[in-house]
Amino acid sequence: MKPIKTSVSITIDDPVLNKIKDLAELEDRSLSSYINLVLREHLKNLEQEKD
Repeated sequence: MKPIKTSVSITIDDPVLNKIKDLAELEDRSLSSYINLVLREHLKNLEQEKD
């Protein structure tokens, strides 16, 4: 089952956005997909630090 997705509007510093775009392109992912991946990994790491 696919996760429910919600569209949000955020402001990102230009240098950060440019780097994220480059990284997404290197992995042949959309910007949105790459940001989701990075956020999921970050949340997973935070959970692991709690344990």
